[in-house]
Amino acid sequence: MVLGRTLQKALDKFFKSPVVQDSRCQVLLPNGEFLDLTGVKLLENKIIGSKETHRLVFLCEKSKREMGKVIRVV
Repeated sequence: MVLGRTLQKALDKFFKSPVVQDSRCQVLLPNGEFLDLTGVKLLENKIIGSKETHRLVFLCEKSKREMGKVIRVV
């Protein structure tokens, strides 16, 4: 599990690079499939008294355009 604060710190470091700013955003599933990121929603939890009152949800869909094979992790 990653908290929003931790995600923000990581993304802030990444987005200093112009290469990252123009990159395609995808999610890697455990089965090795890549999905395109299509949106983000902030949802409120109904659980009363829970520390986790909200959740950040990333919306994904299958790629409409095929990407080449990944060469390496940068």
